[in-house]
Amino acid sequence: MNPFQINEPTCISFSGGRTSAYMLWRILEANNGKLPDEAIVCFANTGKEDEATLKFVHDCSVNWNVPIVWLEYKWSEKPIDRFKVVTFETASRNGEPFAESIWQNGKPYLPNSVQRICTVNTKIKPINAYMQSINIDEWETAVGIRADEQYRAAKMKDKWTPLVYAGITKQDVLDFWGTNSFDLELPNNGFYSNCDLCFMKPLAQISSMIQEKPTRAIWWAQQEELAKGRFSKDRPTYASMMQFTQDQTDMFDKNEEAIACFCGD
Repeated sequence: MNPFQINEPTCISFSGGRTSAYMLWRILEANNGKLPDEAIVCFANTGKEDEATLKFVHDCSVNWNVPIVWLEYKWSEKPIDRFKVVTFETASRNGEPFAESIWQNGKPYLPNSVQRICTVNTKIKPINAYMQSINIDEWETAVGIRADEQYRAAKMKDKWTPLVYAGITKQDVLDFWGTNSFDLELPNNGFYSNCDLCFMKPLAQISSMIQEKPTRAIWWAQQEELAKGRFSKDRPTYASMMQFTQDQTDMFDKNEEAIACFCGD
């Protein structure tokens, strides 16, 4: 049986990266080049993705003629209403959904590596609420995890991971995009995936991204200052990291690995 065929209500969770986009392409290919009636593609925007990521999601929709539902988190007393539908043009670019997750109900709570409420609030809850809003109570969730990411796949046993079943590796994904008519306009080094300066990324990586574009750290530093806390208690504040990069201080372990997260590739 083709692992990319869809025969039941399915939410294709599109992270905005190359791997999940490749998964979407294989699903389309296995279903006669179109999205099956039982499937819905959802992209949950946190407002902290790189502009190139947003453009890539839009390009996939246009070039492959596939509808993609753009969702963002918004606070509401009713969990079923904690989402809104946006478009490429109206999507947040300044971290608004992420900030609303931090400040929901007027009480600040910064997520951290142990309690990743950002993933739950800005990714999982909007998708679940949207699916329920269109009267789908039970569905399969497809996530873009490869066969060479067993450490992530092991945590997704309740999800559908067709790339794992098909034995797809990172090289397979790169080979596809190397011959495709369009691509994600970001380096393939994992630096720029999902939220730009996510606290799950290694410090050396965050430092490098701040050096490249110091304004990236402003939003993160502001949230820590307003909430009077830190995203990571065992790390410097984002304001401190901005200062470190301005002083050209190289003090972080370049071999530190990123922590796996649901947010995707």
